[in-house]
Parts: sequence; structure tokens; C-alpha cells
Amino acid sequence: MTVMSQFSLEETIPHYDVLVIGGGANGAGIARDAAGRGYSVILCEKGDFGAGTSSASTKLFHGGLRYLEYLEIRLVREALMEREVLLRAMPHIAWPMRFVLPYHAEMRFDGTTPVSRVLSVLMPWQRGRRPAWLIRLGLFLYDTLGKRQLLPPTRSVDLTQDVAGVPLKAKYRKAFEYSDCWVDDARLVILNLRDALAKGADINGHTAVSQARFDGTKWVVETRSDDGSQKSFTAALIVNSAGPWVDEVLKTVFGQNDARNIRLVRGSHIVVPRKFDHDRTYFFQNTDGRIIFAIPYETDYTLIGTTDMDHDDIHVQPEITHQELTYLCDMASQYFRQPVTPEDVVWTYSGVRPLYDDGASAAREATRDYVVRPDTSQGMGPLLNIFGGKLTTYRRLAEAVMTQVESLLGRKGAPWTHAAPLPGGDFSLSRVRDMIDAVQRDFPVLDAYTAQRLVRAYGTEVRNVLGVPTGLNGLGEHFGAGLYEAEVRHLIKDEWATSADDILYRRTKLGLRMTKIERSRLADFVAQLCSGDALQNQIRQANS
Repeated sequence: MTVMSQFSLEETIPHYDVLVIGGGANGAGIARDAAGRGYSVILCEKGDFGAGTSSASTKLFHGGLRYLEYLEIRLVREALMEREVLLRAMPHIAWPMRFVLPYHAEMRFDGTTPVSRVLSVLMPWQRGRRPAWLIRLGLFLYDTLGKRQLLPPTRSVDLTQDVAGVPLKAKYRKAFEYSDCWVDDARLVILNLRDALAKGADINGHTAVSQARFDGTKWVVETRSDDGSQKSFTAALIVNSAGPWVDEVLKTVFGQNDARNIRLVRGSHIVVPRKFDHDRTYFFQNTDGRIIFAIPYETDYTLIGTTDMDHDDIHVQPEITHQELTYLCDMASQYFRQPVTPEDVVWTYSGVRPLYDDGASAAREATRDYVVRPDTSQGMGPLLNIFGGKLTTYRRLAEAVMTQVESLLGRKGAPWTHAAPLPGGDFSLSRVRDMIDAVQRDFPVLDAYTAQRLVRAYGTEVRNVLGVPTGLNGLGEHFGAGLYEAEVRHLIKDEWATSADDILYRRTKLGLRMTKIERSRLADFVAQLCSGDALQNQIRQANS
């Protein structure tokens, strides 16, 4: 290649300020924040957005009550304060939830926590038991650290009188009730990406970064998509937010073969038919100090989880083990009058959490805090690696990343995401019921569950999804469980869905409700619509 032809090639390939590797919650949040500040951004995700860790969470915005016992005060305080920021930004996909913590005299500390070790010295007669006054003190701290405005405070509950006691065994007579929040984790990712796209970011799914080399002034990057197509571009800075794949990216893309920064911890969940007739969540504690939640899920189900198991090989798909399944069923059965059995389970899901490797001896003890670390390896250009973190602090993590980006590239726009709603979230929590009623009124063919699901998924954009109310035919083919063609087309055109699973288990959770025949019919429709010519025609028609 001649000098002139090389110069011409460099002039023609795109250049970006920031390349984000990884399309989970952290990567999506970083891309959104950076694009909103005026940086040119490209994001590459090797699979579907949020298909890994970010859609396999316990689906909570929470401070992390149990982290107080590990004295992770800064992490808990940041997460508690962030809950209400996020509630205001996304009232369609996140909402307040009350948590019931049944108390019994034999509740014990995890013996490895700093608090338990101190109390074993100061109060040896407790023999590791967790006194009620100490739980109340912890909940008082939980209430006050976060400076609540929207969420109600902790209260005591008489389980012999309260409906929360009905599904529990008779020995549980007292409980504490406190506040945290529910969130649709997979939609959180998609909405951040949609906002990033609207602000100019280049969003690429099913696109792996195959190579990145620093030429002394910029990164020269090559990507490969699932369809075999390749793309080259340059970037001033790279953010490696590949979640559980962060070390693998350092090895395969950047040649750091000895990278070992994270601890892979598998969390598994089970879904069973609804176990109780109220909208509160249970916080259950095992005799060894471990905890699980039992959460109202998709109206007719209960979500139970999670586990904390080391996951040795990132290349092995995370799946629930017999040991984990038995543990979750047995632990829930310690509390519920009606036991939870493996035969009750209608669905399971597992994900791998990329926790920063702080040397903890057990998976459940590893920190959930995040680390943003500039790479100082010889020959490396500007590269930021993201280790750890939790769903609740994804926006604060993005702000921390942007502080580093500004120091390396110079400042452009000011921080902005703390007061900005996600797409569809420009309304108050108090309006949700009225919005659901309006959808049912305008689209009478939709049942109450579907109207609620659509408002909870799309908020003020629900009419953009459904179109003008013209009766049943206006929604197109009905695939089952309230999923119509109009919504499917939206998910493909505007939310990057390329398969039935993308729609049934991430963009929605309707896979739980649809029959095998219905799922198969949807899969055929999506495959046909996602074929190159059909998809391009759909996009052209939508934009005409």
C-alpha cells in the first residue's frame, strides 16, 4: 500500500471519541451519558443487548441491606440515594416495593462479616444469633443513610394480623417491613441505549470487537458482526465494560494474557406459580446468614432467588444446578406454609456477576462495589476497564467513568443524567393508574393485564408502539398472551430484537405465558421480518 492510499484509507474510516465495549447496563449507561455530553460514541455488543448479567438479576434497585454487615457504608449510601433518582427517571419500568423480613429468635449472622465478629466478642452469649433490636437498628440506618423522599420508612408488622403472615408458617409472628424498588432490568438496558442513539451514539448489537491496536495517537479498531461483515474505525478512548467478559476482552483484544481482575459468581433464580396474594416481597434469611427474596413476578408468579456460587469458566453457559435448585426450594419452604418443590418450578434463569476480585474467601462475601481503572500497561492508549458494580449504581458508575473520560479527552458537556427521564419515563408515579385506564379505553381489545404490561414497558410511548386506535385489526396478528404484531414490529425496528427469545424473555417476559405453538409462530414471523430486505423495507416505510 502506498503512503497516499494509506492516507486516503485513514481519511475515510469513521473516528469516534469513545468506544464502549459491552451492551449491558453499565455499557448502555456509559454510552448514554457520554453521548449526552457531546462526545461521539460507538458501542459494540457481541450478542443481544442485556442478554447476559443485566437481564439475569434479581430485578431490584436496592441499597443492599446485608452489605451493612460488611461495613460497605459508602456503597449502601450511594445505592440508597440513587433509588429515588432512578424512580423519577423511569417510573414505567421501576416502582416502589415493600419488603417483609420475618423475624425469629434463631436468625443468625453470617459468621464471616465484620459486624458478626465484633458482636461475637462483645455479646458472646448471643452465639451468633441476630437480636431484633439490632435488625431494627440496621433498618434505621437503612432509612436514614439514603435521605428518603418518595419511599415510606420501616415499620414493625404483626404477622398474626397482617395479610403478609397468611402464606407463612405460624411460628413467624413478627416482621419488619422496609422499602426498596423493583426494576425491569432488561428494559433498563434497552431504554438507555435508545436514549444514547437519540443523542447520536452508534449502537451495534451482535458485533464483537476483534482487534484494537494503539498507533501512538488513536486506537485502530476492527469489529466482526454475526453476519460476517467487518467494520474498521478509530477511537480516541476505549471503555471495556464487557461485564463477566472484561478479562476475556483484555486477553483476546488487547493481548493481556494474564488478566485476572474479576471473580465470576453465578446467581440463579426460580419462578413458581404465585405463592401469595399481595404485592410485597419477602426477605428470607437462612440459619447460616444467607438470604433470598420471594418477589411478586409478572402478576401470576413468584420469583425466588438468588444464589452465590463461584462460576469457574466464562465459556460455560450459566445454568442452575441441582444443588442451587434444591437450596432455593428448601430455603423458601422453611418460611412458606405450602412447600416449594422442584416440580413447582416453571422457569429458571442464571447469570454470572463479574465481581471485583478483592480476595474474599466466599462468593457471597465478595464486594458489589465497582472499580473504574485506567489501564497503564506499556503500549496501551487510553483504556478504562470496569470491574464489578450492581444494577442500582449503573448511572453513578457511568458518571465516574465520565470523570475519567474528561480528564483524558477534555470536558464537553456537564453531568446531566440525574434529572433526565429515560424514553417513556416523562411522567410521575402517581399517573400510572390513569395511563393504564386510558390505554384500555382507547384499545378495548386489550385485557387489563396487557394494558398494564404495555404501560409498564413503554410509559408515555405506548401509543407510538400500538399506533392509532383502529380496533383489533390495527394491532395486527395476535401471537398469544397479549402480544400483537404492532408491538413485535416496534421491538424489531426500534429495540434491536432479532429473535423470538429477545422478545419473549428480555424485551417482555411473555415466554412464561405462551404455548410452544405460539412461540414457534412468533419465531417464524421474526425470522421472516428480520431477513435483510424485509427489515429494510419496514424501516423505510416507518421513516417515510
